[in-house]
Amino acid sequence: MKKTEIVAKTEELVIPIIEENHFELVDVEYVKEGANWYLRIYADKEGGISIDDCVLISRALEKKLDEEDFLSDPYILEVSSPGLGRQLKKDKDFARSTGEHVECRLFTEIEGSKDWDGILKGFDQDSVTIETDDGELCLKRKNIARIRLAIDL
Repeated sequence: MKKTEIVAKTEELVIPIIEENHFELVDVEYVKEGANWYLRIYADKEGGISIDDCVLISRALEKKLDEEDFLSDPYILEVSSPGLGRQLKKDKDFARSTGEHVECRLFTEIEGSKDWDGILKGFDQDSVTIETDDGELCLKRKNIARIRLAIDL
């Protein structure tokens, strides 16, 4: 199976667990790091997800993954919170974070820099607009390597 198919199948299995417990599925990743494959589930809920919530999701999902047995390579299952500096990947992430302070890393420079931060003002299928100290900046989504909530200390 391709990575995208594994992610889609895992989402299909985990969504009922997530919905039954009133959590939010933030993301699913299937990535190779070093010699190991990792199947990562990022979940959240109002007030933040707890370790016990992650254990609940993990145990329920492990059973389903064992029953379906569609992963050919050994993998490590991780269930966690997306963290304070959560990445914005899907439209729902951008919608939830409109008006928030974000940090962007670009593939190619704009005005001599790959790193930008500001207030997320808007987005569409092709672009993201942030308000920087110097004014509004419209970034092509295909040029964004990473965009995440800024951690303001």
